[in-house]
Amino acid sequence: MHDDLVQKIKGDPNYHRLVRVRSSFGWALTGLMMLVYYGYILLIAFNKEFLATKTGTGVMTWGMPIGLFVILFTVVITGIYVRRANKQFDELTSAIQARVQA
Repeated sequence: MHDDLVQKIKGDPNYHRLVRVRSSFGWALTGLMMLVYYGYILLIAFNKEFLATKTGTGVMTWGMPIGLFVILFTVVITGIYVRRANKQFDELTSAIQARVQA
């Protein structure tokens, strides 16, 4: 019975679409996150002087807002993924469930 259900799911075109779309979107967001994170790490490693430069007359340096950007960027792309998952991915999952249970 369980193998039958697995074969029905694997045979559904919506399942293949879900896997393809979710994987490509996930990898794109992963690439963006790695670019931002490792860019920041490389900036720390090779251009400390820039990060230590003050942004004004106070004590804030460029390292602080750039580091905050990395953290906020993580939150934003997580929100983008969740929003798309709740809309498109959940619709495809529901279509797969409806077709398999029929």
